[in-house]
Amino acid sequence: MTTALLEIARAGDGAAFRELIDPFRRELHVHCYRMLGSYQDAEDVLQEALLAAWTGLAGYEGRSSLRTWLYRIATNSCLNARRAESRRPAKEWDVPNVQPPEPTRLGEVPWLEPYPDVALQGLTIPLGPEARYEQSESMSLAFVTALQALPPRQVAVLILRDVLGFPAQDVAEMLETTVSAVNSALKRARATLAQRRDAPASVPTRAEHDLIERFVQAYASADVDGLVALLTDDIFISMPPLPFEYEGLDAVAGFLAAVFRSGRTLDLVPSSANGQPAFGAYLRGPDGVSHGNGLIVLTLRGTKICAMTRFESSVFPHFGLPRSLRSE
Repeated sequence: MTTALLEIARAGDGAAFRELIDPFRRELHVHCYRMLGSYQDAEDVLQEALLAAWTGLAGYEGRSSLRTWLYRIATNSCLNARRAESRRPAKEWDVPNVQPPEPTRLGEVPWLEPYPDVALQGLTIPLGPEARYEQSESMSLAFVTALQALPPRQVAVLILRDVLGFPAQDVAEMLETTVSAVNSALKRARATLAQRRDAPASVPTRAEHDLIERFVQAYASADVDGLVALLTDDIFISMPPLPFEYEGLDAVAGFLAAVFRSGRTLDLVPSSANGQPAFGAYLRGPDGVSHGNGLIVLTLRGTKICAMTRFESSVFPHFGLPRSLRSE
């Protein structure tokens, strides 16, 4: 950033402002996603944050870096969004011809959305020396879901300190609080996240690739027994914005049997989300056209699948997946 470019932007030059903030736009979107758990909410709140930065540029005095200043605005915009309590509600069960068994419980994060790995390609986020998480782990669905259960201020502190490695003093200034308050919030957030579920490995092994291939074959052929054989004993299925969640081999086997008992046949198109294997699922129709049915994201543990998360097909555009496929 040059002082000259900053002064041009302050004079009302929108192109100069975009040139200033463009190097930070993608990492700020990732930050908003971690805070909010939703790709679309992150997009909306980031636009609000950048508008606030544009209108408040005259107040930027350069006492911190432009990146830190933008993170301060984005973080507080996310905190406002989380406090507004206007998140999308859970949906009623709406899968035709499928009567689901009683769920293990009802999920509390119906707004959760996946983040396409393609949007992360080539992105390197500078980390401070105090960062504690690998970037792949901090984008996993397990991690992002766990963040949503934390109070808003704890979420902000944990991401800024443990994920991004900002110094405690910088975080205190961003949140207009004290260093001791930041440290206290961080301690509580760490204790809660210590109980979260598995995070995926960053680089799949050959055995994991083989597992994924067997999953595709079993799923496409509606082989419930074959699918169950690939799952851990504590397998967990969720499907936001539907609140139904199933945990444990027996509960998940019953759910899968109910789904495939209806005669539904699906084709899977590979993708990736949150550093995890994902598939666009397409329901075969009688007209030779397969229609988008949802995005399935897998969490692997060694040679087994320990979690499956199914999202609605409305997320397909973020992944470059078509709405429908025509059979050959």
